[in-house]
This record gives sequence, C-alpha cells and structure tokens, in this order.
Amino acid sequence: MVWRFDGGDITSDGGVLALQKLEERTGIVRRFAACFIDYRKADQIEHPLLDLVMQRVFGLALGYEDLNDHDELRRDPMLAVALGQDDVKGEQRRRAQDRGKALAGKSTLNRLELTAPDYDGSLRQKNSNKPETKKIVVDPESIDALLVDLFLEAHEQAPDRIILDLDATDDILYGRQEGRFYHGYYHDYCYLPLYVFCGEHLLCTRLRPSDIDASADSVEELEPVIARIRQRWPLVKILLRGDAGFCREKLMAWCRRTDIHYIFGLAQNPRLKKRIEAQMAQAEKLYEETKTPARVFPEFFYATEKTWSQERRVIAKAEHLDKGANPRFVVTSLPAEQMAAQELYEKGYCARGDCPENRIKEQQLDLFADRTSTGKMWSNQLRLYFSSMAYVLLATLRRVALVGTELEKAQCGTIRLKLLKIGAQIRVTVRKIWVSLAGGYPRAELFAQALAALETARAT
Repeated sequence: MVWRFDGGDITSDGGVLALQKLEERTGIVRRFAACFIDYRKADQIEHPLLDLVMQRVFGLALGYEDLNDHDELRRDPMLAVALGQDDVKGEQRRRAQDRGKALAGKSTLNRLELTAPDYDGSLRQKNSNKPETKKIVVDPESIDALLVDLFLEAHEQAPDRIILDLDATDDILYGRQEGRFYHGYYHDYCYLPLYVFCGEHLLCTRLRPSDIDASADSVEELEPVIARIRQRWPLVKILLRGDAGFCREKLMAWCRRTDIHYIFGLAQNPRLKKRIEAQMAQAEKLYEETKTPARVFPEFFYATEKTWSQERRVIAKAEHLDKGANPRFVVTSLPAEQMAAQELYEKGYCARGDCPENRIKEQQLDLFADRTSTGKMWSNQLRLYFSSMAYVLLATLRRVALVGTELEKAQCGTIRLKLLKIGAQIRVTVRKIWVSLAGGYPRAELFAQALAALETARAT
C-alpha cells in the first residue's frame, strides 16, 4: 500500500449542493442577510455581507460549530461553490497571504458577530481614536418578523387551527458572560432561552438571563407573533401549549382577552391531590387487579387561593404505576364539549413531548444553539439567530425535499450525516467546475431524488 496527500481538492461536504439548491429556490439565507446593515465600504472588502451570512449558516448546517473551524473551511472550494463564488480557489485574492483561501476566516466572521447594536457607521470607536473594524449591524426585529413570515409562507392556504408551543430550556455557560446567573432547577450557571414552535416551524427564539421565571416576557414575545399571524390569517384559531412553567395568571388572562385557548401543565399541590383522592384509589385498585399501569382522568374547576383571578378547568391524570402513584394536572380554557378530559391530556398536552422538546434538542445538540460564549448577551443572541436559521434551512429541506423518503422524519443531525456528508472531488477548468461525488455513497438515489424535488419546489 502506498498513500500520499496528492488527491487534489477533496471535501467531505459534497452534499452542500442540496443546501445551495434549496437556497436558490427559497432565498431563506438571502432574506436573513437582508436583516443586517453593512456600513463597510464596498470597494474595500472582498467578502460581501451575503457571503458572510451564508458561510456561517451553511457551516452550522454542515456541523462546524466554531468560528475557528472557518480558518480551515475557507480553503474548501466546495463551500465556495455553494456560495456561488466565481473564484472558488481564491487565486485572485488581493493579498498574497490570502490566495488559496476563497472564503472568510474566523476574524472576519467574528467582526460580523461582535458589532455593537448601537453602531451608527462612525469611522472611530466610541470614546477612542482607534478605527472601528466592526461595521455590520443586525436588526433583531426584522429577524423575528422573518421567522413568522417563513412559517406563514410554508402554507398554501390558511389552516383552521394552529398550536403554538412555548418552552424554556437551559443554555449552560462556562465563562462570565453578561446575563449569567445560577439556576436552582438546572443546578448550573446558564441562560434561559425562550422558544416558540408551531409543529416543526420555529417562530421565536429569545435569549434571556436565568434569574427570571420561565414565563417571563412570554406575553411580550407572543404579541407580535400573534399579530403577524392574524394579519395574514384573521380567522385562524390559536391554541397555546406549555408546561407548568407557563401556567401564570398574566399569560392566561392575556389569552382570554385575545381569544386564544391554552393548555398548560399545572404543578401539583396538596389541594389538587386532595381533589382526586378517590380517583387515585380507583387507579390503584385497577393496578392491583391487572398489574399494568392504570389511569383515570377526572376533571373539575379550580382556582388558586391568591394568584388566579377566576376558576379554570383542570384535568387530572390519576395514575398508578409499578413505582407507585403518579398524579399529574393540566389547566385549559377549552370547554369539555370541545375536547374530553382523556383526549385533551393524552393527545392535546402530551404531544408537546415531540414539539417543542425534540425540536429544541435539534437546535442545541445538532445546530449548536448553546454556543453562546461571547461576552455580550446581544452577540450571543445573534449566535442563537444563526443557529435558528440553520435549523429553518434544514427543516425546510426535510419538509420540501425528503417527504416520502427514509429521512422525512429524521432529525437535523441525521440529515447532515446521511445527506450532506458526501465525499467529493472538485476540479476547476476554464469553463466549468466539476464535482465528482463518491461512487460508494450508499444514498445516491435519495440524493438525486432530493435535488429533483428541490427543482420543482414552490419558490418563496
């Protein structure tokens, strides 16, 4: 056996061609880039704003979580091809030291993330004579609106009803970032980001400090989302769903005023347990007779002693398992004639186990939403936006190109591994760029099917 590093330009990311084709059809990243203001002088830069944003989003989708990774990726002609560059090998770069590196490195991308939100185009840094090098400002409100617009545009016609899932999760921190606090439930220093999903569609992603209640600012975050949805779909019925962290008077009262129904988990307490003592005894008796888990679903109206303004419908799950009693409660505004107790608990509330919990896992584990290691909270929010757009991109690929395939329900990490990670050789001639994908790739038919589906997909 003889081995040498003489294979030429070979990449492990040949499947990025699918992301390129998806972007051509949908313009998701292009619209995301339009949410930034670039104060740099066009004649003094080599990497346009769209290229920087697309390089970062595609990099996350391909599994490159750190900016440091881009010091190697900048040499990859495959990624340059996906970005639509002409000089995919970087042979025409201005500086000799940059030739052979077609794309931006970590320092350029770092300046994209670290521009102060109040930067106004000044040539000098605030309170200093040093030249300002960070000149690309993000508009968070535009990105928030874009997430909702992409959700709306994914539907050819207005649905009768939608379910919006709210959830907060921990984003563990290892430095002394702004907004860092210790959280008693998670037993660590962390952020407490808020997510809003509708099915697999991400509608809101907000980074928050962890010294707050899980439901904090949820009304303020939901108001523009709901307003934008109802502007397009004025007749749609909306149901909010969340765990016990969102069972708060402010949110439930707001739902009643705005004609929105809800199902929220309800933390158990002695008063609630006393209300279902008979049903718990019934479940235990059924368990003793069958030796299988037994559950009964009573319902009643209930109000807290101080915090609730009115009585509300509560459904209990009186359950007995091998390990013993397992009571659970939810509160809802849905009337009994619209959804019975057992159906509401098992099909209405428990469905949140898939969405949003699994969707948040996709973002944090597969798309690195927890890489919030910059010093400032606003720059970490921007990193969360980048991760969110990578999620939107792969979720759109799954919905548009992978229906009816083995990957139609695959998580983002699986899609990356099985569809995007393809060995390929790149050859550049005078007139063409030749991409030779690995002959041993086992899903060549699936890849071709996905690209064909993207060719015929409805453009947005």
